Amino acid sequence: MLDIRRLHMLKTVAARGSITAAAQSLALTAGAVSQQLATLRHDVGVDLLRPDGRTVALTEAGQVLLEHADRIFAAVEEAECAIAAAKGTVGATATLAALPSTVARIVAPALTALGTHHPQLTVTCLVTDQAQLRELTLGTVDVVLGQRYHHLPDTAPRGIDISPLLDDPLLVVTAADQAGEGPIALRDLATHSLAVPPPATDCGQAILRACHQAGFTPTTRYITADIAAQLTLARAGLATALVPRTAIDPATPGIRTAPIADHSIQRLLFAATRHTEAANPTTAAVIAALLAAARQDLTTDHPPV
Repeated sequence: MLDIRRLHMLKTVAARGSITAAAQSLALTAGAVSQQLATLRHDVGVDLLRPDGRTVALTEAGQVLLEHADRIFAAVEEAECAIAAAKGTVGATATLAALPSTVARIVAPALTALGTHHPQLTVTCLVTDQAQLRELTLGTVDVVLGQRYHHLPDTAPRGIDISPLLDDPLLVVTAADQAGEGPIALRDLATHSLAVPPPATDCGQAILRACHQAGFTPTTRYITADIAAQLTLARAGLATALVPRTAIDPATPGIRTAPIADHSIQRLLFAATRHTEAANPTTAAVIAALLAAARQDLTTDHPPV
């Protein structure tokens, strides 16, 4: 009989690209993973992995086995969710992956509310700029607070459910003594020195696309994905920044924010979970808290515009 733990190791190796990387994510030694995969290979009687340059890849038989394994994993999770739904109680642990720009105004209020309403639930929060939907499919996280800029297609992997939280527009951020009143046309930034994320990022691409639609190529004097650095440069009068609204503390001194009057740039913040037929009370509670925090944020005082 196939061992589900070995099947999960195979899936992790295929996703990570190497036994060493898989072992690190599983908190095991590379030797232990290799030994378990060797046993799995013996059980099925055919090679499941092959060298692929400096990485490894699934053989045809490995791909076939993994397709069946995915259905096994889904069935196991369905069973777990059905039992949890029958119990009707929120569990003891959950793992949330979130973007740094969402921590102050979405994640922290949500975790505070969860601590009040579900004190038995311990949420481990992984804060990272890296996309975590793959981690969701691997089972290393339970909920992902992610983003998708509106110019990009929806590329959620199969088997992932997306719950929209809110549309989050980028605001124009300048030093408090440099801004005028009211919204700012994006084309008026053609003469500004901008602090923007790298062009390879989704946000950087969205800004470049909007500027091109407005008829100019932006002057990017400062390139950084660190929003705190962008705000510091804006506060010092060295640059104009374009920053998501929820990433700005309303109490931040020395800056002024304004909406974009034309060519709006927006990201959708969403919560993602693995698809199950039966609702999981634990992940449902986390998503409900995130949604409540997002809705509350829309009603709070924002930076002056």
